Amino acid sequence: MFSLLIANAHAQAAPAQPNPIMSMLPLILVFMVFYFLMLRPQKKKMQQERDFVSTLQKGEEVYTKAGIIGTIYGVTDKIITLEVENGVKLKILKSHIGGSAKEIFAKKEEKKK
Repeated sequence: MFSLLIANAHAQAAPAQPNPIMSMLPLILVFMVFYFLMLRPQKKKMQQERDFVSTLQKGEEVYTKAGIIGTIYGVTDKIITLEVENGVKLKILKSHIGGSAKEIFAKKEEKKK
């Protein structure tokens, strides 16, 4: 009788352990989708913005992220001096430059046509 109980105990197999790689696969896929849809485009946009700001020169017309349009009067490592109107000058951080004002005026001209 005792041998029947031992035989049955040996006959039961241990439950199969899931593959650890397969259990992490959904998490890896979510991270990849997040990277390609969110992080990569944002990183590319930031690089383009840094390149634009590093090439700014005196005399260019730009706008700030606050909506101020002016002509560059002076450029240093971190600060740009904008001439807003006749003799009115503002010191603004380079990181707050939004883009070239030529883009804005070009869009206005297209809308008029």
